[in-house]
Amino acid sequence: MNILGNIGKSSLLAATIFWIIILSDGFNWNMVPFIFLSLIPIYVCCALTILITICPIFWFLENDNYNKQRIFKTFFPVYAILAFGFSVYSIYRFSLDIIILSFFVSAYITIAHSWVWFAKEKIKTK
Repeated sequence: MNILGNIGKSSLLAATIFWIIILSDGFNWNMVPFIFLSLIPIYVCCALTILITICPIFWFLENDNYNKQRIFKTFFPVYAILAFGFSVYSIYRFSLDIIILSFFVSAYITIAHSWVWFAKEKIKTK
């Protein structure tokens, strides 16, 4: 399991989705510095979310009889439903503000892709 690679890809995906949603509301050249500055908190949020919620599931359950695909098929649907419900509730609770909307939409899509990236088995070369 390549944790740093997954965190890096997840951070770039989250930042891209986050800023596409915000910039769809209107582009302002004054926002450009914030795009680059936002990469740090986005990376920290992705890293903490992946290390605290996704990695332990794979660390504790993966063994010879329970591979990554089986863990994915068993736990991803429950995780996705809970994350979706939390995201929708949070968006509703914070009255559909564009920043809150972009945060939770990017967070949900990013964690879904992180699960897929973790579930992929590496092909062993001889």
